[in-house]
Amino acid sequence: MKKESLLESLVNLLLPLALIFGLVLILNINVGKIETTEVSKIPLESWLKLIVGYLAATAEIAAALVIGLAVIRGIVYYFRQIFARSRQHFDSTEVVRLQLGRSLALGLEFTVASDILRTAVAPTRQDILNLAAIVLLRTLLNYFLEREIKLVEQTHSTSRENITSANLERIE
Repeated sequence: MKKESLLESLVNLLLPLALIFGLVLILNINVGKIETTEVSKIPLESWLKLIVGYLAATAEIAAALVIGLAVIRGIVYYFRQIFARSRQHFDSTEVVRLQLGRSLALGLEFTVASDILRTAVAPTRQDILNLAAIVLLRTLLNYFLEREIKLVEQTHSTSRENITSANLERIE
């Protein structure tokens, strides 16, 4: 058990550092001359670019909707708990944070999909480097977000178990 926790803590330390290091390396790569896009010699490529552009825009709209609706839902839920007659609103902040965190993670996935779609058709070297930097940055954000969500959920489930066991002991 101790070996697993040591390995897990080492991964938790090294993974973000590796992602940050990779991001810094990618951002420091100087491509040199910027390639200009020339008129496509393949007739279907322009149609493909148009279709992929619409798909990428759809993915960005989906990300905005997911995040926007999560924010509105969180605000409504939070105010509903504040003005409720019960005094359980101290826990509502954590519930709102967890719901918003999950929605932000989903929104990040949609934006990564959008960026991948935008560079799918005839990418230049600079497009690929930009995509790598964006994906690494969003992966880093998503990693920390998921880690915090898991930590809060574990804390929340542990406190629920403690409350349940205390109530059972009181009943007996």
